[in-house]
Amino acid sequence: MLEAFKSYIQKNKLFNPTDKILLTVSGGMDSVVMLELFYQAGFNFGVAHVNFKLRAEESDGDEQFVEGLAKKYNASFYVASFDTEAYAKQKKLSTQMAARELRYQYFEEIRLVHIYQYIATAHHKDDQVETLFINLLRGTGISGLRGILPKQNVLIRPLLFAKREEIVKFQIEQKLPFREDSSNASDKYLRNKIRHKLMPTLENLDENYLELLNANMQRFGESEQIYKQHIDLVRGEVQSKKSGMHYFSIEKLKKYSPLVTYLFELLKSYGFLFSQTEDIVQTLNQESGKLFFSETHELLKDRDYLIIREKQDDQAEIKIEIEESAGSIDSPVYLKFEKLKRNKNFAIPVKNTIAALDYSKLKFPLIIRNWEEGDVFCPLGSKFKKKLSDFFIDRKFNLFEKENTYLLCSGEKIVWVIGHQLDDRYKITDNTQNVFLIEILTESE
Repeated sequence: MLEAFKSYIQKNKLFNPTDKILLTVSGGMDSVVMLELFYQAGFNFGVAHVNFKLRAEESDGDEQFVEGLAKKYNASFYVASFDTEAYAKQKKLSTQMAARELRYQYFEEIRLVHIYQYIATAHHKDDQVETLFINLLRGTGISGLRGILPKQNVLIRPLLFAKREEIVKFQIEQKLPFREDSSNASDKYLRNKIRHKLMPTLENLDENYLELLNANMQRFGESEQIYKQHIDLVRGEVQSKKSGMHYFSIEKLKKYSPLVTYLFELLKSYGFLFSQTEDIVQTLNQESGKLFFSETHELLKDRDYLIIREKQDDQAEIKIEIEESAGSIDSPVYLKFEKLKRNKNFAIPVKNTIAALDYSKLKFPLIIRNWEEGDVFCPLGSKFKKKLSDFFIDRKFNLFEKENTYLLCSGEKIVWVIGHQLDDRYKITDNTQNVFLIEILTESE
């Protein structure tokens, strides 16, 4: 077992012998065996444990047991306790998903603070097959067919070479004590149903099912690499990015078939489900304005594009005063202010990101605010008032762009639709003596 363990690590280049590895140890048989193998191999490791407070005294017993193991192996020990059920309720997650999120957040925090190169989990071949069927039942697509990867960024799974029966044999031979999680006997969770009901059936059909399915998963993973390369080429063709938002050309998307599958592969990294993708495709020939939401992002079906941005909190009313002496502000727009004496060398900027205003016409403090229904202004070059809503229609602003548009006002009057259009009443004229210059900057400037 030890030689197979070391060979698997070397073959898959999981880590270098001098690396520091954070072992995630629950106290169950698999993680206890992993801990012993790391010790016998002479690797540098620490031990991390999470108490999810889901099994009362049993959970506390697990924590004490793992702490004892860390002392036995003279390893650094890290532990955290969480009210998992409260977190799941707050985040609207299942208990299992909440526990997963909490533990990996904690492990990554420990890795960064205490400078570990990798985080090791004790998944094995049986876990691989269980994960395959979980993914199939949850509809994860081609990426779910490859199961668990041996190495994924800083996560490594050094026991994926071993069957559960091999782990049990090693535990017995080494006389390793471990803790039995009582929830493993329950069929409440999907993984346990697969383990207790489906896996024995598969073994009856073919005693080599583990090897066969693991070999298939490896081929599925290689096929996925080819598949992803093609999807990345399509992404480069149909997707662009502007002002922090992602634009997918509807016209270009329609060239690809099957469209739902292509679009799902392009959108799934933003948290959208296959069923949502089917609904999105149904709107492509309909009027613009339809919104879709994932847990992390929102998608707008506009005229020519599907537009995605990170989910926004309910937009608060913005009202910021700009004093005459202000040099800059960084929210909601990064603006720089400068008062200049106009001379013969002054040239009026023609960029949308710069507003050159007649200083004498301004009433301080200036106000930056959200746009409102009923707002009117006189677009540069016009003496007539125009509704801002009509200006948006003329410029073909989408819903997201409207929400991200702010106004610079002098008293009740709009001076500048920031980044888009000046009001004609505040422009530079032959009589202008002083200029108030405002420039939109990026945070790096």
